[in-house]
Amino acid sequence: MNSIETNLPHFSEGAGERLLLHACCAPCSSAIVEWLLNNGYCPTIFYYNPNIYPREEYEIRKEESKRHAESLGIRWIDGDYDHEGWLNGVCGLENQPERGLRCEQCFTLRLTVAARKAQELGIELFATTLASSRWKSLEQIERAGHAAEQAVPGTRFWAKNWRKGGLQERRNQLLKEYGFYNQQYCGCEFSMRNVKTDKQ
Repeated sequence: MNSIETNLPHFSEGAGERLLLHACCAPCSSAIVEWLLNNGYCPTIFYYNPNIYPREEYEIRKEESKRHAESLGIRWIDGDYDHEGWLNGVCGLENQPERGLRCEQCFTLRLTVAARKAQELGIELFATTLASSRWKSLEQIERAGHAAEQAVPGTRFWAKNWRKGGLQERRNQLLKEYGFYNQQYCGCEFSMRNVKTDKQ
């Protein structure tokens, strides 16, 4: 998989336990990254979200994630945007509701790629910011993460609940401080459809 990497000069590989953080967006990443840095971890942000539709939405979220990482001087990697490949991966699950089988398959696909990236970088521990969203099932994310670690030898998924410890409140503060773009749907065209239905 080809990827674009931002590795800033003042990033230090020895500044704590290394961790690959799969990031879905800057707002969800912000408080988590802050917590990691304050608790002895050295995160590498991996932005891999081929589920996001349309491409313009993907680019906006990607640039916000990159801007956040650059502001902190931490390593940031952009995974491939292969929406067609993602659609093939969830084929047959298009009409599933939110928190249904499609979402769990989506998590598994993305976290397996994140685990492969961690393995490639020689990083054992990986986690995801998906677990910070109250709209997603923690159980599904945990199952997906463990499926990913089993598929990729030498990796270990950290199923931490990022909704506790005041992180949700801190997320909202940082969203305002950074002026992050705050999306109104999960990412794929199917979640967009559900948001439109809710508004009606």
